[in-house]
Amino acid sequence: MGAIYIMWLRQLKRYFRSPSRIAGSLGQPLLFMVAFGFGLGPIFKQAGQGNYIEFLVPGVIAMTLLFTSIFSGIEIIWDRQFGFLKETLVAPVSRLSIMFGRTLGGATLAIMQGILVLLMSFIIGFKLNTETLLLALIFMSLIALAFTALGTLIASRMRDFHGFQMIMNFLVMPLFFLSGAMFPLQGLPNAFNIIIRLNPLSYGVDGLRGALTGVFYYGAATDLIMLIVFTSIFTILGSYMFSKIEV
Repeated sequence: MGAIYIMWLRQLKRYFRSPSRIAGSLGQPLLFMVAFGFGLGPIFKQAGQGNYIEFLVPGVIAMTLLFTSIFSGIEIIWDRQFGFLKETLVAPVSRLSIMFGRTLGGATLAIMQGILVLLMSFIIGFKLNTETLLLALIFMSLIALAFTALGTLIASRMRDFHGFQMIMNFLVMPLFFLSGAMFPLQGLPNAFNIIIRLNPLSYGVDGLRGALTGVFYYGAATDLIMLIVFTSIFTILGSYMFSKIEV
């Protein structure tokens, strides 16, 4: 537990020592909420879909969680390049503890940024359902844990920063746009429905939207079960790949 705590604390200290990183990570979500929320809001309302800002904000929070958590894996490559990873792996602690500490640290940062985005959404008129706030935090935690583990899984097999960023962009953008974060899932072609159902972020977006606004598509139980399954799979695979890492 001591090793897990130290690795978790290191992630947080690196984050808080970089104010520019904090400010930069909040710029894109704010732009999405303002540009899309007010730009597409009237069209969304005319189509009889209700308030687009209430629909969009949970998707933007999920986007923040996705980007922050999955890109935390790049720190493994960074530590490998500068020798810190080697020093960590030769310590008298299990690699599993190191991996769990990193994962919890990356997930904690993602959750913190998700909460900041949620607070910013009040500025543009988002109304929060406070009765299910705890459920929303559970969904945020599962999203962050799942994709931090996925980032660790991929980074454990790579040595190049640019290659990791290219693979992440190739993976992250489809995950985001094919999750229902930006558009309703009703009335889509069958091919898209199959892809969306295979996307783990779809259940995170739906669960988060349901918890914050009271409107579920798949249902709270389905979203929770699927997220737990995906989180378990990514954590197991990430732990295995990290245990095989070579420096």
